[in-house]
Amino acid sequence: MTGRPSASRRTIIRGAALTPVAGLGLAACGPGGGAGPSAPTAPVDLGAESAIPQGGAKLYRDHNVVVSKDASGALKAFSSICTHAGCAINKLQGTTLVCPCHGSEFDATTGEVVRSPATQPLEELPVHAKGGKVVAGPGA
Repeated sequence: MTGRPSASRRTIIRGAALTPVAGLGLAACGPGGGAGPSAPTAPVDLGAESAIPQGGAKLYRDHNVVVSKDASGALKAFSSICTHAGCAINKLQGTTLVCPCHGSEFDATTGEVVRSPATQPLEELPVHAKGGKVVAGPGA
């Protein structure tokens, strides 16, 4: 006998049952961890330009896009998929996007990170307004 206590059958079974669960949790937290939400891959009609406040931003959760309008009326659009772990950002406070997964924050007017753990800015998307309607995404 080695003097070390041996693992009980119950301990071994519990460990075997929890291993796949732990693996799923780690995969979900990793960058690009699975088929999560994505930014538009084609132009998307976002509706009325008047819905975006001058000097502010509007989050379009259904399309994973945020659009801001500066004081001169110029529009900028960004993917609202967090660059840290690929989570869909679902909260806009003023012009700050807040990721629900790990608390990263981004400036909705520049796409820049204002609070880690994210280190990369949001992906900028083409955007334009025509006839009072906003269209964003590749090819817009």
